[in-house]
Amino acid sequence: VQLQASGGGLQQTGGSLRLSCAASGRTFTSSGMGWFRQAPGKERELVAAFTWSGGRSHYADSVKGRFTISRGNAKNTIYLQMNSLKPEDTAVYYCAAARRRPFSASIANDYDLWGQGTQVTVSS
Repeated sequence: VQLQASGGGLQQTGGSLRLSCAASGRTFTSSGMGWFRQAPGKERELVAAFTWSGGRSHYADSVKGRFTISRGNAKNTIYLQMNSLKPEDTAVYYCAAARRRPFSASIANDYDLWGQGTQVTVSS
């Protein structure tokens, strides 16, 4: 089972990017999926996540109103629409899936499947 993230790149301040994450391999059941990011010298942090039970979405305060997480029609597929990008959004973005239950959407250790990461760079 693998998660494949794509869509990163270089964008100017105020621009937009859309990240995609799709699962391949054996079908699995997850409790939720999300996007994390890690900037150089910083810890990995939650950007946005879905909890399938109840259909709830979670966002970091720093991205609320600018980023939108959505799910695709295919199982275990999610997207991250990033608008009004800022230089501080520069990081490697990882998609992740949590197969355990219960889990906390904001805790990276609760996710047991991780994609390879995609670089997002926002120039000022």
